[in-house]
Amino acid sequence: MSRLRFDVVQDAFKKKAVSVDIPAEKVSEYFGELVFNRDKMQKYLDAKTFERLVNCIDNGGALDRKTADLVAAGMKTWALEHGVTHVTHWFQPLTEGTAEKHDSFMEYDGKGGMIESFDGKSLVQQEPDASSFPNGGIRATFEARGYTAWDPTSPVFIQDDTLCIPTVFISYTGEALDYKTPLKKSIKAVTEAALPICKLFNPKVKKVFSYLGWEQEYFLVDEDLFAARPDLMLSGRTLMGHAASKNQQLDDHYFGAIPSRVAAFMRDIEIAGYKLGIPLKTRHNEVAPNQFELAPIYGEANLANDQNQMMMNVMNTVARKHGFVVLFHEKPFEGINGSGKHNNWSLGTDTGTPLLAPGKDANGNLQFVTFFVNVLAAVQKHNSLLKASVGSATNEHRLGGGEAPPAIVSAFLGKTMTDVLRKLLTVPSDTPIEIAGKKGASVGLVEIPEIFLDNTDRNRTSPFAFTGNRFEFRAVGASANCAGAMTTLNSAVAEQLLDFKQAVDAGMASGKAMNIAVMDCLKPIIKSVLDVVCFDGNGYCEKWKTEAARRGLDVETNVPKLFKAFTGKESVDMFSRLGVFSEVELQARNEVKWETYSKKVQIEARVVGRMSINHIIPAALEYQTKLLKNIDLMRASFPDDYKSMADTQMGIVREISTLVSDIKSKVDAMIGERIKANVITDEYKKALAYHEIGRSLLEIRKSLDQLEEIVDDDMWPLPKYREILFIN
Repeated sequence: MSRLRFDVVQDAFKKKAVSVDIPAEKVSEYFGELVFNRDKMQKYLDAKTFERLVNCIDNGGALDRKTADLVAAGMKTWALEHGVTHVTHWFQPLTEGTAEKHDSFMEYDGKGGMIESFDGKSLVQQEPDASSFPNGGIRATFEARGYTAWDPTSPVFIQDDTLCIPTVFISYTGEALDYKTPLKKSIKAVTEAALPICKLFNPKVKKVFSYLGWEQEYFLVDEDLFAARPDLMLSGRTLMGHAASKNQQLDDHYFGAIPSRVAAFMRDIEIAGYKLGIPLKTRHNEVAPNQFELAPIYGEANLANDQNQMMMNVMNTVARKHGFVVLFHEKPFEGINGSGKHNNWSLGTDTGTPLLAPGKDANGNLQFVTFFVNVLAAVQKHNSLLKASVGSATNEHRLGGGEAPPAIVSAFLGKTMTDVLRKLLTVPSDTPIEIAGKKGASVGLVEIPEIFLDNTDRNRTSPFAFTGNRFEFRAVGASANCAGAMTTLNSAVAEQLLDFKQAVDAGMASGKAMNIAVMDCLKPIIKSVLDVVCFDGNGYCEKWKTEAARRGLDVETNVPKLFKAFTGKESVDMFSRLGVFSEVELQARNEVKWETYSKKVQIEARVVGRMSINHIIPAALEYQTKLLKNIDLMRASFPDDYKSMADTQMGIVREISTLVSDIKSKVDAMIGERIKANVITDEYKKALAYHEIGRSLLEIRKSLDQLEEIVDDDMWPLPKYREILFIN
C-alpha cells in the first residue's frame, strides 16, 4: 500500500467516537426550543397578534403590515435571547438543496450608533438573484429579479446564529422557481378535492390534510478516505473500484449493532433535530455496510418536507465534527445497495379520521375503499409522470438495483385488499363493507380482517406499496427533495378525486343513494386498476417487464426520456387545471432537469477521464515497470530458463498493457463524444447524448476495476472498497 494511502487508512481506523454533549433534561423538555412554534408565539406576541397569525397559518388569512411588524418584533426578541445576529430567507431552489443569504440585524440608529432591527417587510419578503439559480430560461442573466416570500405554515427556526425564515421562491413574472411553491399548491389541490368526498360520509369534516413520513437512507465514510477519492469528492459516488471480498452478502449489517462512532453521530443529529422540532423516531443500520437510516414521526407534508431538508443540512454539518462525510447519492458504491428516501403518504381529516385506513363501520369502510381505489387510479393514469418525478442522473443508478424498486411503477396491495376489491366486483353495490369480527356473521358482507395493519406481507420490489394505512412511494431517491414526488402524487390524486366526485354527483342526481352511486363509480375503476397497475409479485423478474408493457405501464428506463412526461398533454392539462404548474413552468422545469442531468454526467465523465490518465494508468505502468525489472533480473540470473520462469510476470505485463490501451482508447472516445455533446444547444438532445456517455463510463470502469485486481496493492493510489466500507 502506498505510504500516503497507508497513512490515510490508518488515520481512519484510529479515529474514536467524538463525545456527545447530551442535554441533562428529557427530550420533551428541549424539543422545539429553536423553533418559533405556537408556544413561543403566545409568549412573545400579544393576544391579538397571536390570533391573527394563527388565523393566517390555519385558514390562510392575510397579515397586514402592522401585524407583520409585531410578529417580526416578537421573533427578534426571542432570537436575540438565543444569541442570534443574522436573519435569512431559507428556500429550496431547483438544486435539490437549500439556499440562504444572511443579513445582520444591525442598522444605524440615526444617532451615530447601531441598533438591532427586524421589521415586517424583512420578515415577509426579500429579493435574491433569480437568474443565478436553475430556472429553465424563465429568467435571463439580465433579468435577475426574483422574490422569496414567507411561508407562515412552516415555523421559523434558529440555525447557529441565524434566524431562518422558510419561504417560497418565485420569479419577478410570478413563476415558481422552487420546490415549496408547487408543493403547497398541490397540497391545496388534493385537500380541496378530497373535502367534498369526505363530506359525503361525514358532513362535520371541515379540512383535509396531506401527510408525509420520510425515511432517509444515507452512507457515512471517513472524511480522510473521502478526501483521497476525487470521484467521491466531485460526484458523490465512486466511479471506479472493485467490490470488496466481503460486503453485504452475509446480511450481517442490517439492524446490527451500531458502531460507536456512528452512534455518537446519530445522537448528535438527533439532539439537533429535536431542538429544531423534528420528531425523529427511528435509527438503524441499513443493509449495506456503512449505510444507515433515520426516520421521523409522520407530519403534514409541507412541514415534513422542510424538516427533511433541515435534517440533511444538519447531518452534513454534524458529520464533519465526527470525522465523517455523509453521502446522499443514490448509488455511491457499485455492487451493494443504494439509498432511497421512502415517502410514506396519506390523507386525514380534522376529525382525526385517516382516509387510507378502514373505518369503524360500513360507512367509514366505504370511505376508505373510495380513497384507496382512487389513489390507485391516479397512479395508473399518471404512471409515467410519477416515474419521471423520481428520475435523476443519480437515482438512475439505483432503480432496479438490490433493495430498490424497479423502474416500473406498479402498486402492491397485499392479498387482503386484493381479495376485498375482487369481492366488491361480484356483490351488489349496496353490500356493506365491514371489519371481520366486529359484527356477527352476515350473509353478503364484504369483510376486511380486523387485524389490518399486519395482515399483508411487505414487497420490497414495489415502487408504490400499500402498508396498512398509507402508501409508501419507495422509488424516491435519497438525495431528492421529497416535494418533487409529493407534488406529482398530490396532483394526480386531486385530479382523480375531482373526476370521481363529478361522476358520483351525476349518479346521485339520477336518484341513486349515495353509497350505491359511490360503488357504481368505483367498480369499473377497481376492475381497471386490478388488471393494470396492481402487481404483488417479484418486480425484479424479467417476465414482469414483458407483462408490464403488455398492461400498458411505462417501462422506459432512459431518464431524459422520462422527463418528457411532464410536458405531455395529460400532465399539462392536469397541472394547469389544478393551478399547480403552468405550461411555461413545466417546460422550464424540464429544461432544468435535462441540463442538470447533462452536467452531472459531464462531471462524472471528466473525473473518470482525469483519474484514469493521472491516477490509474501511471500506477499500472509503475507496476508494469517493476515486473519488467524483475524479468530483466531473471534473465541475468537464469539466462537459459528465464522465459519459463518469468512466464507469469510476462502474462501480467501483457494484461496490463492490454487494459491500459483499452482504458486510454475508451477515454479518448468518451472525450470525443463529450466534445460533440457540449455543442448541442437543445437541452433534451444534449441529455440524451450524455445518457450514452454515462453508459460508456461503465465500460471504462470494467477495465479500471480489472486493473485494481492486478496492480500491486502498495502502488494502487486510491482507498479501496474494503478500506472505505467498514467503520470501526
